[in-house]
Amino acid sequence: MNMPLRADLADVREVPVAKADDLDRAMVRLEAVSKTFAARRGGGAVTALDHIDLAVAPGSVLGVIGRSGAGKSTLIRLVNGLERPSAGRIWVDGTDIAALGERELRQVRRSIGMIFQHFNLLSSRTAYGNIALPLEIAGVGRAEIKARVEPLLELVGLADKRDRYPAELSGGQKQRVGIARALATRPKVLLSDEATSALDPETTQSILDLLGTINRELGLTILLITHEMSVIRRIAKEVAVIDGGRIVERGDVYDIFTRPGHATTQSFLGGASGRAVPAGLAARLGPDRAAGSEAVVRVVFRGTLAAGAVVSSLSRELHADVKILSGAIDEVAGRPFGTLLIGLPSSDRHLAPALAYFAERGLDTEVLGYVA
Repeated sequence: MNMPLRADLADVREVPVAKADDLDRAMVRLEAVSKTFAARRGGGAVTALDHIDLAVAPGSVLGVIGRSGAGKSTLIRLVNGLERPSAGRIWVDGTDIAALGERELRQVRRSIGMIFQHFNLLSSRTAYGNIALPLEIAGVGRAEIKARVEPLLELVGLADKRDRYPAELSGGQKQRVGIARALATRPKVLLSDEATSALDPETTQSILDLLGTINRELGLTILLITHEMSVIRRIAKEVAVIDGGRIVERGDVYDIFTRPGHATTQSFLGGASGRAVPAGLAARLGPDRAAGSEAVVRVVFRGTLAAGAVVSSLSRELHADVKILSGAIDEVAGRPFGTLLIGLPSSDRHLAPALAYFAERGLDTEVLGYVA
């Protein structure tokens, strides 16, 4: 949807995007945060988060990705004050969340919007009624509620569904109601907890596009929790990878996607952009190099470099056949990126010069194994 956001939705302004490590300007900041849950019957205490440091710049979109049980949901519940940290401090827009009493916390939560995986809509309320609910709870008058809710229905593309009940809406429409409800109190921060994981791919794209529009035009800071790398790459500017309650990798989405350093990140990328080894080849691939074997090498292209020309040039330089086994070209954060799997003779006089050839051109390589 390309319609501009109306000025009565929020105080629209250009928000300077700070570097994520600029702690003084961070909209959301966690310092040395740990969370341990008390022991349950028959078991010990569980540490869900262990010494987390994290900063989200104003107007930025930070994606936090991790497997089930990695600590993602605990992290987001700490940011909106539904849980208290066992150690460390949490600031949202300069306010120390963990230091607040329940009354003060209710006030601060109005500046923190939240969207959920399963929508959390009241079945007895229409789309309009669900969006109006947080405003009614806050004591906003009927005329003001109408002035806020109707533009939000337009924003999320549901003006014609205002009187429909959740049972009459599709999954994507329910999530749009959830997003509008989260924006009703004019928050500065939007938290998304697996908001697209219950949706089909096409609907997921439309919801992420809507979140991107909201981020750009309202300058809203978004902290997005997910287990899907495709979600991160479509909307986030930065990504933090969480595993076992710790942040194991953090950085620019393009850099992390094209040069993953941690094994957890690499596993999330899996088959993305030609990284997966074709099944038939994988069955023949082994770790040991033998005389006459062929090395299988993954080559990562960042930018607009012509992969075919590089490979053909290498083949001439080596005076040997270099086979393209598989590959893909993709785009991450609006920048081109591709991966090739190539096969070439594994002898020292071929493999070592080939790896040096790619390194001289700034290309990342990985020897995946050998085939007879």
